Amino acid sequence: MTNRMKGWLVCLIASCFFSYELVQLHMLNAISPMLMKDLSLSTTDFSALCSTYLLADVIFLIPAGIILDRVPVKKIILMALGLCIVGTFGFAFSTTFLQAAISHFLSGIGNAFCFLSCMMLANSWFGKKSALVMSVMITIGLLGGVLAQVPFTLLAEKFSWQKTLIFDGIVGCLIWVLNYLFVDENKEESSLREKSSVRDFLSNLKPAFFNAQVWKCGFYTGFLNLPLMIISAMIGNLYLTQVLHFSLLQASLVTSMISVGTIVGSPLYGFLSDYFQTKKVLMMLGTLFSLASFFMIMIVKSPSLFTMMTIFFSLGFFSASQVLGYPLIADSAPKELRGTSMGLAALIIMGLAFVGQPLTGFLIDMSSTAGSYNFTYALMIFPVGFIVSLFMAFSIKEPTYVLAQE
Repeated sequence: MTNRMKGWLVCLIASCFFSYELVQLHMLNAISPMLMKDLSLSTTDFSALCSTYLLADVIFLIPAGIILDRVPVKKIILMALGLCIVGTFGFAFSTTFLQAAISHFLSGIGNAFCFLSCMMLANSWFGKKSALVMSVMITIGLLGGVLAQVPFTLLAEKFSWQKTLIFDGIVGCLIWVLNYLFVDENKEESSLREKSSVRDFLSNLKPAFFNAQVWKCGFYTGFLNLPLMIISAMIGNLYLTQVLHFSLLQASLVTSMISVGTIVGSPLYGFLSDYFQTKKVLMMLGTLFSLASFFMIMIVKSPSLFTMMTIFFSLGFFSASQVLGYPLIADSAPKELRGTSMGLAALIIMGLAFVGQPLTGFLIDMSSTAGSYNFTYALMIFPVGFIVSLFMAFSIKEPTYVLAQE
């Protein structure tokens, strides 16, 4: 097996961990009516429960980046996936809000390490040509967002959400075994980590932290990521069933189109960025079309199922331009501190979602009346975020070596 083929195998298997983590994030949307009923949760309570996953991300992302600069990625993946599996089984047996919150928090810790581990592996095996690989890994990861919608809803309706989560935990164990058997780093990257000293880390931490490119890419990606983190992971089914009166199964199908659109768009953006040797222009275009797609959701009245599926797909497809922020972050960081820099950017990305989820629940409850949900104010979060992303994309500078022919 050639080095390139091995790199692809490693990255594809590692991305299964990413996909599994996104199942844990998005599954609450699929089972939201059942979960809210069984645990007696209000919309604010439910959004707070969802945000515990992102709270763990916010707390552990920077430590995750630092640890990944010092510890082999394989060990981190196995530890993080183990925590996620424990959280999944714990959630399955939860009977109170506190039990569910602690379990979901554990899954969120796993996610803090999972995404950065995948990006580090892609950069380890493919270097400056990692944009396509990263986008493919994100695409596979987003399959978890699709599996957590209609399939999860069908299983939960047939067997109960608790039994579905037990099955989910068993699948996680199988993915753990695959990562144990096949995932490893490029030997050159591993040797570089061993030579890196604490003094080197401390001396480069400050310039990495004050790298404006990292912050710009983080905010750009974070705001474009909000539809996935809030609509697909939390309120999509509630909005579609309560406002547009779709069935729960129809709502899950429509909501899953955001992930499907992102799955289709992510590798395409990665390919186009490598082909045209530019990311900035594609990032700006993706933001503009995302804004247009979201306005379609807000203005269309009494839409058909197909119309909403198409609009949600387009929102996911165009917002997939967010995947271009990750290779820019890696390219803008010192080689020995890519994990820390990507951890900082991921902290911004997940921090925005962590604030956005409870804020969305609060805005819905604030403007709703008894037995009727009002999403008007909550939905305004998204166009405002897209406008900020557009400004960030405009101000980003592409490193000259990204534009140069390899």
